[in-house]
Amino acid sequence: MRVIDFKDASCRHCYKCVRNCEVKAISVEHEQAHIMKDHCINCGHCLEVCPQNAKTFASDMDRVKGYLRQGMRVVISIAPSYLGVLEYDTPGQVVDALKRLGFWEVRETAEGAALVTKEYGRLLKEGKMTNIISTCCPSVNDLIEKYYPSLVPQMAPVVSPMVAHGRLIKSIYGEDVKVVFLGPCIAKKEEAIGDERVRGAIDAILTFEEITKWWKAEGIDIHQCEDQPAGNPSPKVNRLYPVSGGVIQSVLAGEAEDLYYKVHIDGLKNCMELFEELERGGIRDCFFEVNVCEGGCIKGPASDKWQQSLVRAKMDIEKRVKHKEEAAEIDGSALDLHKEFTDRRVVDRQPTDQEMQDVLHAMGKYTRDDELNCGACGYATCRAKAAAVFQKKAEIGMCLPYALAQAESMSNIVMDVTPSMILIIDKDMRIRECNKKAMEMLGVSREEALERYIFEFIDDRDIAEVLSAKKPIIHKKMSLDTVKLKVVETIIYIDSLESVLVTYQDITKEEKAKEQHYNLKMETVEMAQKVIDKQMMVAQEIAGLLGETTAETKVTLSKLRDSILFEEED
Repeated sequence: MRVIDFKDASCRHCYKCVRNCEVKAISVEHEQAHIMKDHCINCGHCLEVCPQNAKTFASDMDRVKGYLRQGMRVVISIAPSYLGVLEYDTPGQVVDALKRLGFWEVRETAEGAALVTKEYGRLLKEGKMTNIISTCCPSVNDLIEKYYPSLVPQMAPVVSPMVAHGRLIKSIYGEDVKVVFLGPCIAKKEEAIGDERVRGAIDAILTFEEITKWWKAEGIDIHQCEDQPAGNPSPKVNRLYPVSGGVIQSVLAGEAEDLYYKVHIDGLKNCMELFEELERGGIRDCFFEVNVCEGGCIKGPASDKWQQSLVRAKMDIEKRVKHKEEAAEIDGSALDLHKEFTDRRVVDRQPTDQEMQDVLHAMGKYTRDDELNCGACGYATCRAKAAAVFQKKAEIGMCLPYALAQAESMSNIVMDVTPSMILIIDKDMRIRECNKKAMEMLGVSREEALERYIFEFIDDRDIAEVLSAKKPIIHKKMSLDTVKLKVVETIIYIDSLESVLVTYQDITKEEKAKEQHYNLKMETVEMAQKVIDKQMMVAQEIAGLLGETTAETKVTLSKLRDSILFEEED
């Protein structure tokens, strides 16, 4: 089951999730980001930073509503961070609001935290471990098992408060009861459903974000709800678990004496820095409370974080908790709270030197100077990015300098091969850019052109007109006498630059061809006219000769006739 991922189509050329994923558990294929389940520690930070809100989350809402429709006994285990995250007048209103949705009972997960605290106290008192790393945060547990497996022996072999509480609830009410955990953590879902070692303790997960939407859909106003107590004994100091340092404060409230130095670490980068130091073996006899989220669970990725600030949430929790009181009434001695952590390291094949060079060359990196290590792609170095490309986690096009170089290269090719002169002229008539054809026609280099004014080369009246009126001139035929060209002029105003784009399409050859074609036609017409005139003259001459011959023939024939007639009369 995939707990979190990104929606298709919403994700394009951003890579913000990749930049913010410290373990690089995000692959990009066809410009679409996807979370690699085997690499992911489910911290949810990528979803928090996604500007497109392109997250998908495998919700258990329908399952929970199904439990309620079937009339099952459903108990909510509510994470203590609710005290600083949800809006209410009294904490008991949250209990009543949940019961109005149909939940049979509401108990605080801090009850399970009290049992975990006792286990931590026992480990501290025994003093057998080199260091003890708390195992309340499932993202931290995944981080160690997958990326720092050598530290597994230093992980406290204890289940999380959520799992401890689920087992406690089922021991109290029976195995047929359904336990739903309500909290701010996405990773809890993977722990509850995806981890075979603790499966069965929790039946479904809801987030604070989901529950507030459910209340709104049902028309439940939490401020109008009654003040009802939760169904558990007071967990007292253990309500501090979601606050940075809360685990340590809970442990210190016990009577156990130990020699361990206690340190709390928040934030994924800080955790990784700690684990790298622990791998070097320079630290001993410490108890480390570790949490992936800055400030603790109160600002988890599903904490409905827009409600209030981290400081306010921390203050709201701490002012409701008696820091020195141990939860002595909560007994889980009959429960199995042991958890064996294992080496689940992530192994990616690394490229050989030749394979690395091949990818770097494809990215346009031929020397060390080409490796800018800008981090825009999400990877700290170009070589880390090249390794990710080799492992099919990333695409070459994710490299911003490469993409820009490609775009500029294509743009330059278009500019250089076009047969038209292209210039950009600013409001002072200075040449700001020109292409290869313009340099050729003007007879100057680019460097020289950028130091000159356009009126030094050609008539600038049309350019001045467009700069003034901000209205384009499109396809105007004209002559550039200074460069002896006939052109089609187009001038377009660029508002953002207060400049104009000027193109002169050289039509000199076409115009010359047209002139030659016209001259040829005129010569042909003239020749045709001469032939016509000559033919008319010939016709007239023939007609004249025919007329004279006809007259002579008439006279002769007349005489012949008369001669015959006169002979008959005699």
